Amino acid sequence: MKWALLTGASWGIGEAMARELAAREWGLVLTARSEDRLHALAGELRDHYGVPVEVLPGDLTDPAMPAELEAATEGTPIDLLVNNAGFGGYGPFVESELEREIRMIELNVTAVTELTKRFVRPMVERGHGRILNVASTAAFQPGPLMAVYYATKAYVLSFSEALREELKGTGVTVTTLCPGPTESEFQGRADMKGSPLFERLSLPTSAEVARYGVEAALRGKGIAVHGRMNRILAFAGRFAPRSLLPAIVRRIQEKRG
Repeated sequence: MKWALLTGASWGIGEAMARELAAREWGLVLTARSEDRLHALAGELRDHYGVPVEVLPGDLTDPAMPAELEAATEGTPIDLLVNNAGFGGYGPFVESELEREIRMIELNVTAVTELTKRFVRPMVERGHGRILNVASTAAFQPGPLMAVYYATKAYVLSFSEALREELKGTGVTVTTLCPGPTESEFQGRADMKGSPLFERLSLPTSAEVARYGVEAALRGKGIAVHGRMNRILAFAGRFAPRSLLPAIVRRIQEKRG
């Protein structure tokens, strides 16, 4: 049986990825801060799909947590690492809470880097493995009013692209999933209700994005941007004048009224 380790598995895209992988008969190791939600999800997946599911609750902003996950899975070779845990924050940088932004960097950047380091080495030794790092369409441009969040996702994309190149010929691939706005709890947690960015008529569900990301990772795809319009906007941004992008992004996501 193949095993996947998923971070941020208690809600949103992470929870949907757990369901998608369980339906494909993968064994799962799930981690997130919400112990109750993790255990409820694990029980549901065991009952419905008959797959083994282990729960390792914890906070990845704790510097000790990545090493604890590595030690806890020592006897379970991880074939797919999903670095999904992350959060954002909305508002002018000069008014935002420094401690929250430091935690954001620790989770969105430091934890992703350390977990990848700890789990990629045994994958290379075995000659096979998949890493799925969840970034965002925010990774393709600077983001006024979410400056730190956009910067963390740009790091995830750049890091993943570089590592993918380094791993060529090893049997291990790195996929970067870049969702756009998605139906989930993200906007509420990031205080983005009222932003035009999340007021489109139709947003994809977490399940749709999760299925797309899992399929991309298992195929060994490099960058996976969900949605045709998101792909157009993401890659068009690479050719637009850099000086114009911040003003464009601010206009798109600034709250009205």
